[in-house]
Amino acid sequence: MAADAAEKFRRHGVFEEVELVFVSALFREGGGYNSLRTRQEKLAVFDSALHAMAERYRPDLVLVACNTLSVLAPDTSFAQSGAVPVAGIVETGVRQIAEQLQADPAARNILFATQTTVEENTHRSELLALGVEDGQLLPQACPQLTWYIEQGYDAMDTHLLIDAYVDEALTRLGEFDGPLTASLNCTHFGYALAAWQQAFESRGIEVRAYLDPNNEMIDFLLPESERGRHEQTAVTVRAVSMIPIPDAAVDSIGRYLDTVSPATAAALRHYERAEDLFEWQDRVSGGGK
Repeated sequence: MAADAAEKFRRHGVFEEVELVFVSALFREGGGYNSLRTRQEKLAVFDSALHAMAERYRPDLVLVACNTLSVLAPDTSFAQSGAVPVAGIVETGVRQIAEQLQADPAARNILFATQTTVEENTHRSELLALGVEDGQLLPQACPQLTWYIEQGYDAMDTHLLIDAYVDEALTRLGEFDGPLTASLNCTHFGYALAAWQQAFESRGIEVRAYLDPNNEMIDFLLPESERGRHEQTAVTVRAVSMIPIPDAAVDSIGRYLDTVSPATAAALRHYERAEDLFEWQDRVSGGGK
């Protein structure tokens, strides 16, 4: 999302100057939010991260690009305080899916996401509220896929895991007559688009559209009527992490970002370490051990 945002801000000239600070909310090595035992623990840790980020970087807007955290964000005290606007990526994903399903009752969508995103059920609830039929949407959890993509978005192991999840989803979906779309509802999943395409094509399944909310999340900040206000926008990108980012992840994601936004790729490769960014141990049972 940060790469897409950097290029769109630079290209459309809506603002004179933009500073994008990508801050990882990961709090420990070897286990993220999906590894926490309860929803309350996830909320408590993420809320701590949001308060710390706001205090340190004084943002005008917080964009939660992670689907796992986006479904949690509205229930954090930070978001509910209204001190800084918070926009999640789930709303973008829901809109994309709804546009594909609302006009055609025969249409189907497979929603690929992390375990937490699927368990939260936010996409399904919001789509049902918009009039989408329950049988039109098939959520498919993809445990460990984020880690594999970080190790190599174009690696054979990543392709094999994606192929397995596609196979599982199609088996559960069964026979259908209408058009099919696949939504990639994790920040990392779109990096491996070629693997998703290969998995469906190898089974002779036509996918009308691969939906990636990362590519549209910031569009509400760039209305057509405001574009071109400035001849150019000065965009700076920073990347910050409390924990070390593994070299394999920097290499894998960096290689992908090179094709989208060199500035964002450079920020990742020279990320800033902020070891004391936020407190989390006292919010997790067992002190995070």
